[in-house]
Amino acid sequence: MKRIVGLTLTALALIAAIVWLTTTNPARAADPSPRLITVTGDADVKVAPDEVILVLGVETADKNLSVAKSQNDERAKKVIAAAQARGIEAKHIQTEQIRIEPRYSDSYATNLMSYVVRKTIVITLKDISKFEDLQTAALDAGANRVHGIQFQTTELRKHRDQARALAIQAAQEKATAMAKSLGQKIGKPNSIQENYSSWWSWYDRWWGGGAMSQNVVQNVGGAGASPDEGSFAPGQITVNARVTVSFELE
Repeated sequence: MKRIVGLTLTALALIAAIVWLTTTNPARAADPSPRLITVTGDADVKVAPDEVILVLGVETADKNLSVAKSQNDERAKKVIAAAQARGIEAKHIQTEQIRIEPRYSDSYATNLMSYVVRKTIVITLKDISKFEDLQTAALDAGANRVHGIQFQTTELRKHRDQARALAIQAAQEKATAMAKSLGQKIGKPNSIQENYSSWWSWYDRWWGGGAMSQNVVQNVGGAGASPDEGSFAPGQITVNARVTVSFELE
């Protein structure tokens, strides 16, 4: 009998403890998983470029390797001289890659036709108004490949931060609108994740750059040169950011 009474008292004490915990700390009795709404926000910031990177190639071929290399060196020197003549500092001119490749007339590599020597020259131009003149001069001097033309901004970090802030704003506005449609209100953010931050110019678009969705666009700086000012107009760089944010529902 004493054992039964002891068990009963113990059970009552346990029940009392549970009641005390749930009444004094309601959060323990509530569902620990908050109700969330998760949205994605995109933003594009359009920026006028202030520098351009021109990637050129010099390719020569001759059955005599020393001749092919000598011709390549001579052409590359002329390209570099053309850039320096336009006020480009030596630190902004770089020979990035040199390749020598034998070329055969058959698939068995038994009949050598020539040696192909390739050299890549990367030029960073700080005054984009000189771009057309530089490119023409470099091709006249001996460059026979244009591997890439990349317009960019020296303040990319600042514009990325701005695009990210706009993307977060877009996510908040989207979440507010969606919750309102369901008769709800959003509360504090539960999690924030940056999906990507990137940039591109229209020159990239011609070479298969993918389209990017957006719901915020903001222009920064000028729109670039007008077509009436010459045959070259750099346009604008697009700096893009995308974030995913989860908000608690009130």
